[in-house]
Amino acid sequence: MSAQNIAQAQSTLPASARLLPGIGLCIFVTALSYLLQVIEIDLVGRPWLEALVFAILLGVVIRSIWTPPSVWRAGIEFSAKTLLEIAVVLLGASVSARAVLAIGPELIAGIAVVVVVAIATSYVISRACGLPQRMAILVACGNSICGNSAIAAVAPVIGANGEDIASSIAFTAVLGVIVVLVLPLFVPLLQMSLTQYGVMAGLTVYAVPQVLAATLPIGALSNQVGTVVKLVRVLMLGPVVLLMSLLASKLRDETGEPAREVTAGDRSKPGKLALHQLVPWFIVGFLVVAGVRSAGLIPTAVLHPTAVVANLLTTVSMAALGLGVDIRVVAKAGPRVTGAVTLSLIVLGVISFGLIHLIGVA
Repeated sequence: MSAQNIAQAQSTLPASARLLPGIGLCIFVTALSYLLQVIEIDLVGRPWLEALVFAILLGVVIRSIWTPPSVWRAGIEFSAKTLLEIAVVLLGASVSARAVLAIGPELIAGIAVVVVVAIATSYVISRACGLPQRMAILVACGNSICGNSAIAAVAPVIGANGEDIASSIAFTAVLGVIVVLVLPLFVPLLQMSLTQYGVMAGLTVYAVPQVLAATLPIGALSNQVGTVVKLVRVLMLGPVVLLMSLLASKLRDETGEPAREVTAGDRSKPGKLALHQLVPWFIVGFLVVAGVRSAGLIPTAVLHPTAVVANLLTTVSMAALGLGVDIRVVAKAGPRVTGAVTLSLIVLGVISFGLIHLIGVA
């Protein structure tokens, strides 16, 4: 049966059935990614590169040697958009106001200031390095908030395509590993206390698991402080993405039709902004879930499974994004993205170290 006949036969199926081939392919790539992570843990003792990153890389490799025909596309697009948005909503369950307030108002305010300044600085650096506006925003938010999760959450709001997302996540993931390896060396070099190092790690390391990896070898106090500071950075994700949704209408309206990999959904007509684009449903969902968690209405036993499901859905979405990426476009952006992410990370480290001494963290 020809590809055209297959496409015609598929068009007669229910919408849910048309999604199955592409979703199945993304799940298959995700399963291979987790297998690679297990092998990595067996070899080196910890997952320096998470399954999420492997999913993108495998998707890109598959896409570079095989272009998925139309029968696969509906499911791939669904995985890249809808599953990603559901994952963002579930991330709200990882935020607890009680744990955030325990670190004190000065440090909370300082973290917010660092995030805002870092986003602005990183965006300027990225644009100076020649990155497109959408990718510059992704790099800025990924560096300044929580790496992959921030990139995944901001992408639908600004209408970023799969190539922008994959490039941003790939380079921040690599540098995230480097930060975990190098950051502990600054403890004796800068004569940092356990608390100071915990704040530094929480402000600069991308993912929560990476914060654990960077702080546990130094001490339990550093681990506890770093985790809470990291959670405050994660808490900034909701307000930042909400603000982006208010400011990014022009970005969403720049082209008449979204590319296949665009995760922002249907764009409104130029000059008009639909309500779901002003405040995307998944951002409202994120804030509601975070509020419910803070009110103590989510049982503790549910939190870990929720985090696992959110991570799994994000990984499936990243596999879908990888399957929509033309590696030649990513390669062209490589040196510029690397330079932008590296410089932004250095600036973030300097700002964070300055905050530690400004507010007198002992």
